[in-house]
Amino acid sequence: MRVVVTGAGGLLGSAIVTVFRAAGDEVHALDHAALDIVDAPAVERVMRDVRPDAIVNCAAYNDVDAAETNALSALQVNAMGVLGLAKAARAANATLVHYSTDFVFDGTADRPYVEDDAPNPQSVYAASKLLGEWFAAEAGRHYVLRVESLFGPAATGSPSRRGSLGTIIDRIRRAEPVPVFVDRTVSPSYTPDVAQATRHLVNSAAPAGVYHCVNDGMGTWLEIADEAARVLDAELRVKRLTLDTVTLKARRPRFCAMSAGRLAAAGVAMPSWRDALRRYLASPD
Repeated sequence: MRVVVTGAGGLLGSAIVTVFRAAGDEVHALDHAALDIVDAPAVERVMRDVRPDAIVNCAAYNDVDAAETNALSALQVNAMGVLGLAKAARAANATLVHYSTDFVFDGTADRPYVEDDAPNPQSVYAASKLLGEWFAAEAGRHYVLRVESLFGPAATGSPSRRGSLGTIIDRIRRAEPVPVFVDRTVSPSYTPDVAQATRHLVNSAAPAGVYHCVNDGMGTWLEIADEAARVLDAELRVKRLTLDTVTLKARRPRFCAMSAGRLAAAGVAMPSWRDALRRYLASPD
């Protein structure tokens, strides 16, 4: 299978490249320097030359707060760039995989969100990601995977791109105070598990559409940090934060746990986030 991976230099993109190549696929790994997905003619040219069976889009504008004052940039990457990839995928008769976010929800639920829950984005970033979900459908055969709180091995050459959990673990290991939200509940996504789920879907007959691709279970950031410290056998010097006591440009959803039940019905049972965390901490990074 020929696969184009855009945004291949990031935390998720590097995991996608690793998993697909390990399975023997012909992977064309394109970071931002190799392909800017906002450049529609360049996207068309690359897809015409490669003739991929699948396009996996890991490129995104992820600076949630900066998007509030740079709405055009966020929309260009997270929405219009996805539309260009969807059109190229349709022309190539390729499957498109695109990643979205828990931020499309408003965070007022009292149980994990499912795919049929109505989105209600509360920020520019969230709105741009929801538009990207809609535009991805232009590809025909497409999978939109909502992920959240990504963590995993750092991309080669990008040691700082490790996600919030990577930063928390660094602070625990250095015995530094760890600022964590005690009132935000999440279902983290371990990038190697997301990559395995992605490849399964691409090679399956699962219905096209939206899937929540998170590790099983949920926890506050305090609970997650506490578990990391326990596995590391280290002291957690916590600095407690709440959404009401910090100043952020963009609103964050307070409760954004998601259910991966639809993914399980498609044959992918995601391991628990605690299991994923143990594997992450046991692996070289």
